[in-house]
Amino acid sequence: MKNFQAVFSRELKSYFSSPVAYVVIGLFLLLAGLFFYLILSNFVQLSMRADMQAQYQRMAPPNLNVNVMAIRPILHNMSLFALFFLPLITMRLFSDEKKTGTIELLMTSPVTNTETILGKFAAAAVLFLIMLAGTFVYIIFTIAYGNPEIAPIFVGYLGVFLLGLSYISFGIFFSTLTDNQIIAAMSTVVFILFFWAIGWVSGMVSPQLGQTLSNFSLIEHFEDFAKGVLDTGHVVFYLSFIFMGIFLSYVSIESSKWRGR
Repeated sequence: MKNFQAVFSRELKSYFSSPVAYVVIGLFLLLAGLFFYLILSNFVQLSMRADMQAQYQRMAPPNLNVNVMAIRPILHNMSLFALFFLPLITMRLFSDEKKTGTIELLMTSPVTNTETILGKFAAAAVLFLIMLAGTFVYIIFTIAYGNPEIAPIFVGYLGVFLLGLSYISFGIFFSTLTDNQIIAAMSTVVFILFFWAIGWVSGMVSPQLGQTLSNFSLIEHFEDFAKGVLDTGHVVFYLSFIFMGIFLSYVSIESSKWRGR
């Protein structure tokens, strides 16, 4: 446990001792804030038009659902932004160790490969959690001036967090394969995009094949979270995806050790 904490503390400090964490968090919040403003402005305009039309027709004003029309699109946007920002967090975790030669020290130290991988994973997960916590300021404004359902919002955030952890786990894996950070980041993005794309393709093929493809789609499993529906099947899927990324990272490090690289 001490070794895990040491790796975790070292990685978390390294993020904030360089501009990486500040730039990633700042850009993520900026983009999320911009789209929050655009989506909420559109919702307000639609509400005003609906109220004016109802008054003109002497009808009761329609009850527009802020969760469906505002919160859900915001969650989808954050899941997309995370796809491009999280590889910037994970790309250096092992690639930098290989490039600087410190990977040899890690392999010969008392710290096990499992502790190293989990420590780095936890540090990246905490940084992502900080990014998400920053966006909750926008949700507070929505709660203050609107009337959203609170529980579906937290379910949606849980879905974004699990989706982000899936990105991180495979970001670590691709970081173990190369000493080039750019290659590690781009490989992660392409890999994750593939698991997004199969969800889009599922509607263009036969129902049987489409159902099979959608079962492996990262974004299809996120849909219920965005709607505020907590399905344990989706949770198990993301946890399995995370475990697979961590396991492949372990196998990659072990194979590097045996190859002497």
